[in-house]
Amino acid sequence: MSTKIFALAILAGGLVACGGGDAAPADDATVDAPAAAPAVASAGATEYTNNCSVCHQADGNGMPGAFPPLAGSTIVNAPSPDQMIMIVLKGLQGPVTVNGVEYNGIMTPFQDILTDEQIASILTYERASFGNTGSAVTAEQVAAIRAQYADKTDSWTIESLEAAMP
Repeated sequence: MSTKIFALAILAGGLVACGGGDAAPADDATVDAPAAAPAVASAGATEYTNNCSVCHQADGNGMPGAFPPLAGSTIVNAPSPDQMIMIVLKGLQGPVTVNGVEYNGIMTPFQDILTDEQIASILTYERASFGNTGSAVTAEQVAAIRAQYADKTDSWTIESLEAAMP
């Protein structure tokens, strides 16, 4: 196999793994739905399992050295969900420190994969699960951020993300 084909195979495998797709959770994977807004929580848990748990794991603790945890993350628990929305829509690349540990990878942008409703339900689930205490996210909030950054063609870095915040 040529080096180029091998590299493309590795890249494709990584994108599928972190892009979620229709991967089913492991039989022993359990995802606790938050008590508030059961219908949204249930949809969010399912969407999380299908799109996020491969990298961030069913328990939200990520994969050491590879994918950061959502549990205890300052971005997940921020008063505003705007940065989370921005990351999910456009992706994130480069070094980021979460819970005192540095990660340096690439998160798939989901702007062309998930609807505003799907993103809102996932983020609501994440902000209310894994010991997190963030508020719910609405499809309207996602749509507003999507429109605000519609012309952005690249993924965020932590520096560009922070610079974009008021």
